[in-house]
Amino acid sequence: MEEAPQATRAPIDDGRPAKVCPDFHEAVEMVGRRWAGAILWALSDGPQYFAGLRDAVPGMSDRLLSTRLRELEGEGLVERSVHSGAPARVSYELTEKGRALEPALRELRDWARTWKER
Repeated sequence: MEEAPQATRAPIDDGRPAKVCPDFHEAVEMVGRRWAGAILWALSDGPQYFAGLRDAVPGMSDRLLSTRLRELEGEGLVERSVHSGAPARVSYELTEKGRALEPALRELRDWARTWKER
């Protein structure tokens, strides 16, 4: 398995803030879209059917859930599987790329719990 490159920050030497890494910015915007992080978190427990995801992330419309799932699938974070039967059922699960986000999502959850309590 190839190891991800380590992030570095440019030193602040002229009083101006360092520029934000474009890769970081893209990742934060993707995960930070409304409901996207919550969907990824719900899928970290394993594959879920649409209704299960809707129940796990209350307050989100079916339309928005469907939109976010398509976006996350397009980013390679979520995989959609159609199961035969009457009616056919669709499940979603994290891809390897999506599972690689789990440690960061856990850290963010822990940070939120720590600072919300204060």
